[in-house]
Amino acid sequence: MAVSKERWLALSLADQLGNIGSEVGRARSWQGRDEKSFWGAVTRAFELFDLTQTDPRWHKRRAEIDRARESFADAVLGGFEYGSTLADLEKYFMQFALSSARLHTG
Repeated sequence: MAVSKERWLALSLADQLGNIGSEVGRARSWQGRDEKSFWGAVTRAFELFDLTQTDPRWHKRRAEIDRARESFADAVLGGFEYGSTLADLEKYFMQFALSSARLHTG
């Protein structure tokens, strides 16, 4: 199920990036095992990246978000340009998920 733009824009940056990280993790776990599930997770991750890139609150962080998206694309395509891996990106995004969890649990 796709998330609505309005709901997505109500999330914090940590929440947004943590959710992207969930899709990165799903892509990593399906890579080489189930093409349909792998590409489904990749597509959802790109959709969430696109929503995050359009969030006006993060205009000063746009370059960082763009770099993360580009690194994800590189990892999906084999890491030939930057040596990106889905495992490394999952670790990067996990920090945002942990931060988000700390914010929500007080």
